[in-house]
Amino acid sequence: MKKICSIIAVSILCMAFTGCSQAGVQSAASTDEEIPQSRNDDVVNASVETQQEDSSSTESEDAGQQTENFADMNTEFDLEKGTVLLNNGIEMPILGIGTFRLSDEQAENSVYWALRDGYRLIDTARIYGNEAGVGRGIQRAIDEGFVTREEIFVTTKMWTDDYDDGDSAIENSLNRLGLDYIDLMILHHSAPGSDVGAYQAMERAVEDGKLRSIGLSNYYTPEDFDRLVEATTIVPVLLQNETHPYHQSMEMKEHLKKYGTVMESWFPLGGRGNTQTLFNDETIVSIAEAHGKTSAQIILRWHLQAGNIAIPGSSNEDHIQENYEIFDFELSKEEMQRMTGLDRGERFADY
Repeated sequence: MKKICSIIAVSILCMAFTGCSQAGVQSAASTDEEIPQSRNDDVVNASVETQQEDSSSTESEDAGQQTENFADMNTEFDLEKGTVLLNNGIEMPILGIGTFRLSDEQAENSVYWALRDGYRLIDTARIYGNEAGVGRGIQRAIDEGFVTREEIFVTTKMWTDDYDDGDSAIENSLNRLGLDYIDLMILHHSAPGSDVGAYQAMERAVEDGKLRSIGLSNYYTPEDFDRLVEATTIVPVLLQNETHPYHQSMEMKEHLKKYGTVMESWFPLGGRGNTQTLFNDETIVSIAEAHGKTSAQIILRWHLQAGNIAIPGSSNEDHIQENYEIFDFELSKEEMQRMTGLDRGERFADY
């Protein structure tokens, strides 16, 4: 009888142990599924020293799972179509028209001419003061049948003064542009202390269908970029920084690969006051002569082959057309290496 009771007791203990083990496996599986939905739960909850070690480990696993989906992502530019696939699955043109320092009237005309000539990417910003002009240029091109709204990729930027009320900033940009949605909105500058809240406002606008994609501009170190990424949910599709042959953004471009985030170049030709410095560079002039192209066209073609979206700005109708005529030739591997050799890590702007 004692032997029978012992057998029964052992059986009960085994069943209890098995049940606990299965519950533990199920709990771990749930955690794995929930990790991709939030970057920061572990960081926020790790508020005491006894939790910091465990949360650090979990945060590393979280970041790894967030980025592993992008590690093998093909972010190469399709130079035949003139597009790149962003990390959210949306296709974006790789050559556009910039509107920095253009008046409302100039922006309207430049955007209209660009869309007529084949451009499909438009870049503006609240601080430029020309969103209304950009919107009118878009509407003119649509009205005259050059393009449909769905074919255009419109980018604008939220200015730092508006970060404390990002929701209103988004609505105001939509109203000034005269659009129902914006294809890409970017935070214009890094601003620790207020940019996370502004980015979260853009995330809400993505959920509401007001924005299709969101990104960053003027984040020049991996640490600053990661600071914002780790405090938010949607990975930036794009980082827009000063990038040109003398400042090729190599470190940031390498860092962005794990996120599937694309580099976009402002001042792709050096910016006002500096274009001639690049246009007269001996290497660039030599390559231009070999192809029967202008220095501007060589630089822009280099951007695209190097994996940089380019948005040269101009209020000159002829220059806008010239800048788009870069899809009928290709730089050789040797020419690309010569262009890469021009990198000095030298920025022309101080903002």
